[in-house]
Amino acid sequence: MTLSQFLDPKNDLAFKRIFGSEKNKDILIHFLNDIFAGQTSPIETVKFLKPMQEPEVSSQRVSIVDIMCEASNGDHFIVEMQVLHEPGFEKRAQFYAARAYIDQRQAGIAYKDLKQVIFLAITDFTVFPQKNGYLSHHHVLDVQTYERDLKDFSFSFLELPKFKKKKNQLQTMIDKWAYFFKNAETTKEEDLKKIAESDPIIWRAFEELNRFKWSSEELRTYNSIDMKIHADKAIFEGALIQGKAQGIAEGKAQGIAEGKAEGKAEGKAEGKAEIARKLIRENYDIQFIASITDLTVEQIKKLY
Repeated sequence: MTLSQFLDPKNDLAFKRIFGSEKNKDILIHFLNDIFAGQTSPIETVKFLKPMQEPEVSSQRVSIVDIMCEASNGDHFIVEMQVLHEPGFEKRAQFYAARAYIDQRQAGIAYKDLKQVIFLAITDFTVFPQKNGYLSHHHVLDVQTYERDLKDFSFSFLELPKFKKKKNQLQTMIDKWAYFFKNAETTKEEDLKKIAESDPIIWRAFEELNRFKWSSEELRTYNSIDMKIHADKAIFEGALIQGKAQGIAEGKAQGIAEGKAEGKAEGKAEGKAEIARKLIRENYDIQFIASITDLTVEQIKKLY
């Protein structure tokens, strides 16, 4: 089997190498300016801050290392790669942003001088199944006028499963970044010339993933993290499949026993409810349960 020339940027070590190192600050700046064009002031420089979760424990995490940096205007950016939809992920995003805001105050900054916190998650799963766009920006708005009076918190999500464009359909820099995160590992040298020949920053990001420029020790660390990610995915997906199968079997059994169409419908509904109960016991987020079972939020709330 031929090895891919480029590694996976969703891997902890690779992600940190590209976006979290001093020598590649310009790649991070370029990336943030592309993602937040029109959303924030242009970023000229960044200063890395202490990450909220240390990278040395990354091989035991489903959440890839956070990059936290401060722009030249004082704005704080949190950039996170997330490979599994762990329970409460959306709440954790808000918690991280709130803690970064509080940390400014603890550093002695007056309330009036607190800077905004911008959270960006690149996710290898669908966060908002009801939305079509692969990049969404979320702000605090007045529900009547839609004015943004409270400006210090914003949340952005780049949902990779929603990105469907092929290499010959890439039009914007955001398209190219999404393609990079989703397809770098399967990109070939001849494809790279078509994708990034006119974009040197994208080209450099790919070159940082060139396995032939990594040391043996770096590749061993990369592979150990990659194996842990795949193991976590297998366990997670196995639990979902088992739950679905058991729920469907119970639903069919109940429907057959009653021998009526309405009995079958009730059996199917009970199967979904049983899946939901299992996920509730495991403390999964209610929106995630709804996306898995097709039950409404109100139906799931009743199961609590």
